[in-house]
Amino acid sequence: MPRTILALLAAVLVCGAAHAQYPSRPIRIVVPFTPGTGVDILARTFGQKLGERLKVGVAVENRAGASGNIGTEAVAKAAPDGYTLLMTATTLVQSVALHRTVPYDPKALTPIGLAAIGNLALVAHPSLPAKSVAELVALARSQPGRLHYASPGNATPHHFAMELLKLHFGIDLVHVPYKGSAGAVTDLLGGQVPLMFLPVHVALPHAQAGKLAMLASGGAQRSPATPEVPSLAEAGVKDIDVDIWYALFGPPGLARDIVAKLNEELAAILAIPEVRASLLKQGLAPRTSSPAELARLVEADLERWGRVVREAGIRAD
Repeated sequence: MPRTILALLAAVLVCGAAHAQYPSRPIRIVVPFTPGTGVDILARTFGQKLGERLKVGVAVENRAGASGNIGTEAVAKAAPDGYTLLMTATTLVQSVALHRTVPYDPKALTPIGLAAIGNLALVAHPSLPAKSVAELVALARSQPGRLHYASPGNATPHHFAMELLKLHFGIDLVHVPYKGSAGAVTDLLGGQVPLMFLPVHVALPHAQAGKLAMLASGGAQRSPATPEVPSLAEAGVKDIDVDIWYALFGPPGLARDIVAKLNEELAAILAIPEVRASLLKQGLAPRTSSPAELARLVEADLERWGRVVREAGIRAD
């Protein structure tokens, strides 16, 4: 047998043996955002259980900056051996839609699986004479350019969500960007700005106290935290899903057997009752998928958010 063939067979056997032993050393999960965010909570919850199940150390590393691009680039350039992973969110594709160039290709990253959905709620100050999406649309059409909405900043998921809603109904709402959520929520509660998209778990206490009216909760489906509030889909918005997804990725070229193992572990951990309960309290609804389903989601969102950026004229700060 020629030496080249023997060498190839030996390489395959060594690679297979290495994969069979995976993991044999600590795993690093990169979170491209600051500690305490939803994706960070998710990564730490998953990482702790993964380490317990696989009997290895799992460290979460926050590499924030440039709208998530710094941490994502680090994973995109990492060795595809399963020891460097990325827990990220919808901003992975929104950043690509917003910026002309980013230091990574989201379609080149190896999709492992969805981890959770962060539902957004469309909320209004009680003084606004609209208690449903239909009433809001009618009001906005009667007062074009006179209704304002808040967001934690330009090009945030909250901003993207409202611009998508505007495009769907053809209404004119004026964006008021803040430098973070605190100021935006304060002015929303005070009635200075009457509308906003907020994470459900942030909006819910204020809605229960009568300080906010929840017009819709969840995009394609009702949020499990507010089963009595209709989703945007139920309000007639059939082609809009504003919820934030969270997912696990690997570097480009990650082997299929490692992907399959990590996908299996992710699904098993998300099925643990205590994990589900803990995430739901943080406004994160556990949601699993196959790697192929996640790849299709990334592809669809690249097209969708790219269209929103173009048609709404959204620009990065």
